[in-house]
Amino acid sequence: MRYDDSPPPPESASSVSPDRPWFARRPALAVGLAALAPTCLAGWVLTQVLAGPGSGAPQPAGARPAASPAAAADAKPSASPSRPPAAPAAAPAKGPLAGRTVVIDPGHNTGNFQHGREIDRQVDIGTNRKECDTTGTTTNSGYMEAEFSLDVAHRARTLLEAKGAKVVLTHDGERPWGPCIDERARIGNEAAADAVVSVHADGASAGNRGFHVILPARVKGGAADTAKILGPSRDLGERLASNFARTTGSSPANYLGGGTGLVVRDDLGGLNLSTRPKVFIECGNMRDDKDAAQLTSPEWRQKAAQGIADGITGFLGG
Repeated sequence: MRYDDSPPPPESASSVSPDRPWFARRPALAVGLAALAPTCLAGWVLTQVLAGPGSGAPQPAGARPAASPAAAADAKPSASPSRPPAAPAAAPAKGPLAGRTVVIDPGHNTGNFQHGREIDRQVDIGTNRKECDTTGTTTNSGYMEAEFSLDVAHRARTLLEAKGAKVVLTHDGERPWGPCIDERARIGNEAAADAVVSVHADGASAGNRGFHVILPARVKGGAADTAKILGPSRDLGERLASNFARTTGSSPANYLGGGTGLVVRDDLGGLNLSTRPKVFIECGNMRDDKDAAQLTSPEWRQKAAQGIADGITGFLGG
């Protein structure tokens, strides 16, 4: 043991006696441990990376184990409660009229008889003002024109949809009355219809028989301007007349139209206010018993619907 303050002479590791106490060898031990620490740490990190979660290696508190590749492959995405799975897209329409829109306007409404005040209201048809709608006529046995027109419209819709057309009805019997004639025109306009046909039956005196198709006249006034639809409407009307005669066996009206089955009028709001090719067809005279026998026959009404559908199809190039 030394009692002076001078430091001891330096010793090399080889000069240290094995008999010296452990505390005399501490500097060399500390140096060795310090050299080994980085190597051990690197080895531990490498082990964690290679082993991954689930190998028994400890993980930080609160850590969420990652899914293994196999588990990720088997996992199925859960549907979000705020976004339900999208419905499969509807198959596109097929047929010669795919992409075409047709508006069928069933004339009048069976409820008009109970809503006289509403249908008598005057509406603007461009050139003047007229009643919102009328009751329509009936056969002598009480079969309503409105019943006839809606039934034929349903039948024609089925035939046209089978050819791929989109068919819009101005009403489907769901309304208590109407719609008014200006609204009927607006429905066809807003649908951007390729063709519009208004289905009716006439109420002339007995002995007057046959069908006729009403074409728009050239009118301009207020919201009415038919200049752009005159040509295509005539084409539609001529095709409708020829197909209707062939399919039903009916003749053109014997009391107007000069035997052509075509009549031009400028007083119908449904035509004056239309911006789409449009015609009316009066399928027969309900006040004549022979015509009425046809109009009340479901089999004949199917023929009438076929004639209308064929005329529209020919007009649209289907």
